[in-house]
Amino acid sequence: MAFGNSAPVVAGNAPRYLALGAAHYNRRMNSGPVVPQHRQNRGFTLIEIMVVIVILGVLAALVVPKVLERPDDARAIAAKSDIATIMQALKLYRLDNQRYPTGEQGLNALVAKPETAPVPPNWKPGGYLERLPKDPWQSAYQYLNPGLKGEIDVFSFGADGQPGGTGKDADIGSWDH
Repeated sequence: MAFGNSAPVVAGNAPRYLALGAAHYNRRMNSGPVVPQHRQNRGFTLIEIMVVIVILGVLAALVVPKVLERPDDARAIAAKSDIATIMQALKLYRLDNQRYPTGEQGLNALVAKPETAPVPPNWKPGGYLERLPKDPWQSAYQYLNPGLKGEIDVFSFGADGQPGGTGKDADIGSWDH
């Protein structure tokens, strides 16, 4: 039994009819090279997975110790950068006012005009810094005028928050530049 321009298609025991040139709805459309079914479902072997895990383990053993040391280095570099910025602001303050802020006025004189004597005659409207940064250990930067290691000193006590120290606990100051 044929219908018009159709050809019988046999699937299983029952004949089915398809219009010539039409795709069968249960068949895959050919969209590229035909890959045998046994290759399509192939996954990774246990050996391949183990090799990848060993390589990742070796890389982790080499990289992790170096990465763990880096946060301390990054904090020290950030502190030095902050101190350099504060020192530049202090130099601008001195250019405008012929002196650095006193020890009593402190670093706040870079953000807000000091009210205590000597009041700066040419304090820049808007200040010399938008805000005072905290050191990377979330403590305030220290300011000494007169300084112990220079005309003025700006410094952080480091990770331990105490004067002195070594390594990550060492003081970081304007004298390091």
